[in-house]
Amino acid sequence: MTHAANVPDTVATSVSQPRLVLFLAYAHMGLLDLTGAQTVFWAANKACAERGLAGYRVCTASVPGGLIASAEGLRVHTEPLEPLLLEQIDTLVVPGAPEIVRTLPEHVELVSCLRQVAAKARRTASVCSGTFLLAAAGLLDGRRAATHWAMCDALRQRFPAIEVDAEAIFVQQEQVWTSAGVSAGIDLALALVEADCGREVAMQVARELVVFLKRPGGQAQFSELLKAQGEHSAAFDELHLWLNEHLHDPQLSVERLAGQACMSLRNFTRVYKQNTGRTPAKAIEVFRLEAARRLLENTDLQIEQIARQCGFGSEERLRLAFQRHLAVTPRDYRARFARSVPLAEIQGSLA
Repeated sequence: MTHAANVPDTVATSVSQPRLVLFLAYAHMGLLDLTGAQTVFWAANKACAERGLAGYRVCTASVPGGLIASAEGLRVHTEPLEPLLLEQIDTLVVPGAPEIVRTLPEHVELVSCLRQVAAKARRTASVCSGTFLLAAAGLLDGRRAATHWAMCDALRQRFPAIEVDAEAIFVQQEQVWTSAGVSAGIDLALALVEADCGREVAMQVARELVVFLKRPGGQAQFSELLKAQGEHSAAFDELHLWLNEHLHDPQLSVERLAGQACMSLRNFTRVYKQNTGRTPAKAIEVFRLEAARRLLENTDLQIEQIARQCGFGSEERLRLAFQRHLAVTPRDYRARFARSVPLAEIQGSLA
């Protein structure tokens, strides 16, 4: 599930010159898509300097150069792209834009330049809907990719050769990295820094910026409860709140949900799926799964206890649900995402 590789600190010492990180700017890009990731590399430079490491040279470029207006209205000074093509580019980062789904056909020249730069760069990354530009350049065909959750369906429809991961904060596929919406660019940049400079540098950056070291790539973008509060499922908002409070009940059933919604079982099942896109039984399972994920991440409860507390009844049923939805076991999930792994769980995995 986590797609970022950890690289030892010794990697950074082998680089004698700053790594060139090129941000490709364009009109109406998202400002935080650009500056969030840039701030990570800025802080990484400070941490690298303290250790005598080369760090990064961060450059913001556009095809024409000059001032580029962001979607928020702030103008960003950029260097012209062409002279930079003569340099050794380590990392290319492409920010997203709020209207990129609509305006993508207008970016023919940008996509052509992106394809050219990506061919020279050691790795290429996109933030948020910047994934659409990478896709248009043919960089994601046959690969898994992330983007803003609200644009996942549009990405699937426009680029069917891409395996869209609607859950991930970021995804690495060989030399190509993509991230989820807006602030996930910070998580992505932290992962890039950790891959280059090691965990110690990345941790220092995270502390300075007052963010988590990383929300790992396989961690969900948002909660099931938030996801359920969509335009077409508003009629079930109260039911979802009730469901979230009764996940522990082993007698929880679709029949009880129908009764709580004051609907017949047949009508409730039909209307619920029509409005939410999933069956009521599936909703119970995914809400329980998310509750289990939170407990695995934030508590030291035994997995058997978590299974009972979330209504799965047994560790085996919890394990099957994790395998079905996340392709990992609860124990592996905790090892990757928990704030701290309980000693008993570590001992159990070694037994």
